[in-house]
Amino acid sequence: MRVATKPVIRGAVWAAASLLVVLLLLVIVRLPWAGDLGIHAATIERLRHHLAAPGNPLVDADTPSPYYSPWMLLLGCLAKVTGLGTFVVLRVAALAGLGLLVTGVVHLVRTFSARRAAPPLALLCLALLWGPAVFNWSGFPGLNSLALTIAYPSTFALGLSFHFWALLRKALRGEGGGWPVLPGLGLLWAVILLSHQFTGVVASFGGLAMMLGARPWPSRAVLVRSAGGVALGTVLLGLWPYYSFFGLFGAGGLEQIHRSLYRDLLPHFGLALVGVAALVLRFRRDRRDELVLFFLFGAVVFAAGGLSGHYSWGRVLPAVLIPAQLAAALEVFESGRAGVRRVFAGLLGAALLVGAWTQAGTLGYVVPRDALPTPVAAKYRNPWPGYKWLAQEVRYGDVVMAKTFPSRQIPAYGPYTVAPGYPDFFLPDQEERVTAVRDYFAAGTSRAERLDILRRYGARWIVAYPGDGGLRADDPALRRVATGSRGQVLYEVVGG
Repeated sequence: MRVATKPVIRGAVWAAASLLVVLLLLVIVRLPWAGDLGIHAATIERLRHHLAAPGNPLVDADTPSPYYSPWMLLLGCLAKVTGLGTFVVLRVAALAGLGLLVTGVVHLVRTFSARRAAPPLALLCLALLWGPAVFNWSGFPGLNSLALTIAYPSTFALGLSFHFWALLRKALRGEGGGWPVLPGLGLLWAVILLSHQFTGVVASFGGLAMMLGARPWPSRAVLVRSAGGVALGTVLLGLWPYYSFFGLFGAGGLEQIHRSLYRDLLPHFGLALVGVAALVLRFRRDRRDELVLFFLFGAVVFAAGGLSGHYSWGRVLPAVLIPAQLAAALEVFESGRAGVRRVFAGLLGAALLVGAWTQAGTLGYVVPRDALPTPVAAKYRNPWPGYKWLAQEVRYGDVVMAKTFPSRQIPAYGPYTVAPGYPDFFLPDQEERVTAVRDYFAAGTSRAERLDILRRYGARWIVAYPGDGGLRADDPALRRVATGSRGQVLYEVVGG
């Protein structure tokens, strides 16, 4: 009897995967805040108030934004029609994203294997088979990363991508759906690209791998319908009214942000080498294996980005990791000698245990830190506190002067900031705004220059720590209004 098909092993795999999903559901209840949650909340706020022409989500400017995607538009409509709070809507987005991701993985894996334990084992590999050091990034479905990005459009887009690959693989084999499937998949491909561009690139590589690895080779009619689907998707990309998708190709300024993707590769992703070994075994059996091709596409682009200094290309890394993680799960069930399967299953089990221990700090998002064992509590990282205290004073649409880190959170509650907390390709005066904020808080800036900056951008409020600089706390132009987390102070600009 094959070790992986024993009822006890199969039950343990299903139980572990179910616990993982339950943990993420509990995380959604808490919705820990870190990273980009603020800009996604701000996007919903703008769409709630101005569905047709929301303007820039972060600053008071009438510019397009790539954050206005089909998915965020749907969430904005939900907020507008129901009156639900923004963070409630984000929890709905998190539930939808998790549902799409789990069902998408199950859908795709079942096109590769009929083994009942294959889908839950694949979920475990995707969540845990990363590295001995925690790595968090949008679009990277490690457990701790998912806990912080579960409400992001990247999770929604990644869940759609798994369904896209599964449907494409089935369509290429002639399994159900008829002729409209491939054109429909072209539209789905465009929705993924519009919703999260980096995940859309990963989805594209996966789709290309499914095409090139299809057996038997697709007929001419299938290829024509596939080309039609690509054309239809491209039309949707070009017609999307909220931002110019093709304008993103000229965007710059992302290389330094993504340079860290090329550092500490073994600590962050070393456990996935088990999956690379599985891909080698798959390649020996089939030179056109879809997961191998998927991996190679991602690896070539990732390597090219590192060699050329285009570090933003590193966002293609899920195209390297996901096929390796899926291959690791599937290899346990592949035909071959029982001894080889047992050895591989043992290696994979050990790697999953290391990954689970590495990401054990995720428990802190649903369990009080002092209730965790000391070694686990040491792995916990406090989420951001947010600015709910500021929202009690500052009205929707008011402009706040603040440094970069607060500017990533403040717009989530409705106000704008003078400069965006994130790079904005479509904001023509972005550099001037960043310079204005820097000058306002700089030690050598005169009082008159600071007041001029506040007037120039219509700033009615200032958020600052006591040592940040800017106008003195006792300046007659300011009125101290409230004190928030970690000693931050909210000032109202009352005169000049």
